[in-house]
Order: sequence, then C-alpha cells, then structure tokens
Amino acid sequence: MKIYDKNSCSQLLERAFAAREKELAAVKEILSDVRARGDAAVFDYEQRFDGTTLTQETFRVSEAEFAAAYEAVSPELLESLKKAIKNIYAYHSRAGRKDSVETHDGRTTGYVVRPVSAAGIYAPGGTAPLSSSVLMGVLPAKAAGVERIVLATPAKNGVVAPLTLVAARECGVSEVYKMGGAQAIAALAYGTQSVKKVDVIAGPGNIYVTLAKKEVYGEVGIDMLAGPSEILIIADESANARYVAADVLSQAEHDVLARAILVTPSRSLAEAVAKEVEVQLARLPRKEVVRKSIDTSGGIIVVGSLDEACALANTVAPEHLEICTEHPEALLPSITHAGAVFLGHYTPEPVGDYFAGPDHILPTSGSAKFFQVLNEDTFTRKMSVISYTKEALFADGVDIVRLARSEQLDAHANAVAIRLEENK
Repeated sequence: MKIYDKNSCSQLLERAFAAREKELAAVKEILSDVRARGDAAVFDYEQRFDGTTLTQETFRVSEAEFAAAYEAVSPELLESLKKAIKNIYAYHSRAGRKDSVETHDGRTTGYVVRPVSAAGIYAPGGTAPLSSSVLMGVLPAKAAGVERIVLATPAKNGVVAPLTLVAARECGVSEVYKMGGAQAIAALAYGTQSVKKVDVIAGPGNIYVTLAKKEVYGEVGIDMLAGPSEILIIADESANARYVAADVLSQAEHDVLARAILVTPSRSLAEAVAKEVEVQLARLPRKEVVRKSIDTSGGIIVVGSLDEACALANTVAPEHLEICTEHPEALLPSITHAGAVFLGHYTPEPVGDYFAGPDHILPTSGSAKFFQVLNEDTFTRKMSVISYTKEALFADGVDIVRLARSEQLDAHANAVAIRLEENK
C-alpha cells in the first residue's frame, strides 16, 4: 500500500457518489419498460442479465425451493445463522415504536409512530450471494412491525443461493422473487402483475440498483444510496500490524472499487502494515480484486496526531470506521461522521457484518454526513397529533387568524374565526 502524508492525500480522500451517464440512461430505460410491461419486462431482463428463464409460475420462490435450500445448508451453518438472527433482531427491537403525546393547558400535541405497510428488501447475488444482507434488511423491518416484507434477489440460471433462501425463511419472509438489478427496484416501486408494490425499498446493490433507487425515490421511500464498500482505520502504536492489515484486506476483497484507508500518527506502524498487506494479499483467493482495490483506492496516511486522524475521518465520513488505539473510547466523542464505528483491537469489521446486532447496511461515499445506518426508523413514519379544547382555541385563535391573514389565506383564517364567534 502506498504511504501518504496529510498534504499529499487529498485525492485519496475525495470520493462522492457520481452518476455515470451510460448507466443512468440504461436504468431509466429499464424502469420505464418495467413500469409499462410489468412481469414481461422483468422476465426479459432476468434472461438477458442472469440467464434465468422465468414465468409467472416460477417467478416467486416456491415451497419446494425453500425445502431444497434447507437440504443444502449444513446444520452447523444454520445454527450460526440462527444466532446471528437472534442478536440482530434483539438489537433492532430495543428502540421500539415510541409515541410521544403530551397535554398542557388544553393543548395536546405530539406524534404517533406507525410502520409502513410493505417493505421491499434487495439482497445482492452478483459476485457473491450475501445472505447476511437478508438479515440486515429484513430484521429492522420486522422489528418496526411491517406486515408485508418482500425479498428480491437475483437467481443464477433460475436458482437462488440456498443460504439466501434459508436466511429469508428464518427471518419469517416467504415472499421472495427471483429478480435483481434495476428491474427488481422497478418491480418493487411500481408493481407488476405478480409483484404488489411496496412503500419502502432498502438494501445494497451495484451501480444499477443504486441509480434505480435514486430514480424511484418519491414513488417509494428508500434507505440510502449505497456505493462501493469502504473502511477507514485509525490506529496508533498499540495496534497489531497483522490485525490492521487483515482488516484493510477484509474490505478490499469486496470490489475493485472498494476503498481501504489506514490513518496513523505512527510511521513505523504504517510501514509494518504496508509490508503485512503484501504478505496476506498473496494468500487470498480474490487477490486480483484486492490488488486493484488497494492500488487504485487504498492507502496509508501518516498524520501528526490522533486528533488529526479524527478530523480526516470526519472528512471522509466512511462507511466503516475502526478505531484501533490504546484508548478507543476516548476518540469516539470526536467522531461526527461515520456509518458504523468499531472500537478496539478485538472488534474487526466482520463482527458487525455478521453477528453483533447493529446493521451492516450503511451509507458510503461520504453520505454518512446525511444518511444513517439502516434501522427500524427506515420502516416507520411519525404522524403528528394535535387536539385543542374549546378554551385553548379561544386563547390562541386571534394569533392564528392574524398569521393566516398575513399570508392572504382568508379561508384558513375563517376556519378559526368562525369558531371564535361563539365567544363573543
């Protein structure tokens, strides 16, 4: 990995979500086609992109396919999956759906929290089927109380990855459709002959999925616009170079566009990690992907202090932020922008990816400055509640009428004034 100082690292830090015209044009065409032709369009694109021949009878995953998936998953793997589900669901259930309504002097104001009626979860199935994304998408919706949860995931030659189906069933989802890419987002957003539209779409995907979510926002709600995976690690002299190198590589193997950055005030640690990355990289099955990621989007930045490291982290607003320092909790108050923060030498990012409980569907490309981690709030909305007694309206009415008339909205003013006449 290349080593930078704080004055030469600007290009490494700059990365924002950017729509590419070619991909955007393709996405718009797919969305329009699915909206017009429904199932037929989805089937055409699945045949073209995934080699899957679908009919209305085979579009939705059958009970026989679920049963076959369970046969293909080992008991040990199923047990680990169940433990992860328990942790993740418990975490998302902590917050609960809390109403907030108060009454003072005859004026009742507040809000009540309600789940959306239907949520569409997208689980990637391209370079590697990600069953963990099923858990991370479905369980927050389930904790929020969503009644209908739909899963969309690509099928290769008509077959969905067994663990993906087992994960869905273990989370209580039986409505699973064999579709991916922009066509899946279109079907969830607009509805087709087979797929009833949803209210919110959540889950990560490739550039086509992300652009499609951006285009349908407004027709439905979305969780965020997710780009390639990324990690930033803040480490000091107390860090183990082998651990840090392994954590760097854990994100670089996702994609050639994935980004892994180490920020440290220790030149000796920087050099040790750079060497260790090369040692471990040579043993990885996906070494070609990792090499390109490290060479084009990765790097080590040597700074003057941990305060400078935190400032750089906030500038990047990384998807994953590991703090591998002697006193990691002391730095947490300085962190304002990150998708998820992992504290300490024994909290590598995969702990959050699979098992701890907090979600791994996170904002990327600097969007942690305004998006948040996927959680149960994504699948709920607050409805305001207002109730005035007669006495309260008479007390406030003159002010309300005055404000309405200042905007030349006489009918608004009259709706209050007509009631005030009772007090004359």
